[in-house]
Amino acid sequence: MITPTRAIVIVMDSVGIGELPDAALYGDQGSNTVGNIHRQIPLRVPTLRSLGLARLVDIGPDAPAPRGACLRMAERSAGKDSVTGHWEMMGIELEKAFPTFPHGFSAAAIAEFERRIGRRSIGNVVASGTAIIDKLGPEHMRTGAPIVYTSADSVFQIAAHEDVVPVAELYRMCEAAFDLVGRGLGVGRVIARPFVGQPGHFTRTANRRDYALQPFGPTLLDRLHEAGMPVVGIGKIEDLFAGRGLTRAVHTTSDDHGMDVTTAEMAVVDRGLIFTNLVDFDAQFGHRNNTAGYAANLERFDARLAQVLPILRETDLLVVTADHGNDPTTPSTDHAREYVPVLMAGAAVRSGVELGTRPTFADLGQTLADLFAVPPLEHGTSFLRDILS
Repeated sequence: MITPTRAIVIVMDSVGIGELPDAALYGDQGSNTVGNIHRQIPLRVPTLRSLGLARLVDIGPDAPAPRGACLRMAERSAGKDSVTGHWEMMGIELEKAFPTFPHGFSAAAIAEFERRIGRRSIGNVVASGTAIIDKLGPEHMRTGAPIVYTSADSVFQIAAHEDVVPVAELYRMCEAAFDLVGRGLGVGRVIARPFVGQPGHFTRTANRRDYALQPFGPTLLDRLHEAGMPVVGIGKIEDLFAGRGLTRAVHTTSDDHGMDVTTAEMAVVDRGLIFTNLVDFDAQFGHRNNTAGYAANLERFDARLAQVLPILRETDLLVVTADHGNDPTTPSTDHAREYVPVLMAGAAVRSGVELGTRPTFADLGQTLADLFAVPPLEHGTSFLRDILS
């Protein structure tokens, strides 16, 4: 029997496959990111279909048995953001969601933030990132006041034009904010949102940076790192785990770049974990309710995935999954409380295996801990024996 010695985990950020039973508590009734997109724009994703996506969500009548193993996972933690999803995937379940601020942050918190950065700010509202930049960008350019906003997630976001506030200065503002609202108030993330352009034509850049809390307990990344195994984080993985448990991190500028880096790392990393987040699904299309763009990105990723399968080594386990939903067909521009797919391939994976629904994302982390024979995680149940041939 072949035992994998390397796992490549690719997270399609926000590619959910249907509302969870408690979706109504989050205002997400009817959300089904992949299914609803397909109903508007029939998806041409033959590679994802071959791995079992069509067995998990209705994307047409052709649903062949998966060439590997497939299942869906429910999120047990409270919340629906990237930190919560990725942490649970790697073994941490949150009993209480990170705090949110549906009416903006307190006047005292904003005053202290402004004192620390030495200038006033504008905004402090719940808003779509692109909409708030369009609305307040001109005032920001006139005054130099950074734009502060939040969302349905536990985030303190700071937007600034790169010609008005240099990126390095924006990062310093975010560090000050993280000390204040992250360490101080338990906010899940502070996010730098730099943009360029002129009024009416603003564009966010790839210089986004996330500042997240340290995981509240040991993760799979920690277990592997302690065992001396390589752990490579690609995309915003380093940010989501506050750099912990990684031997190397590579930030990316797009999902295509993320796939370029992933294949490059597959050529040089012989064992351990390559962990990739592809954020464009969420940032470029889900939050902007761009259904056509989201569909096109799924099809681009499908083509890139088709190029990865032939270069898998005999001792590889490929996992394609997601961290939450973000249905661009609904009025909301926020994340959605949805099931996520898990599609697995590799020479060691039995074909035609369908494992139904797992009750927690942590089952994936526990399965990988089992695979690499590191100490078990606090949460999750391994399904390793169900998928190996």
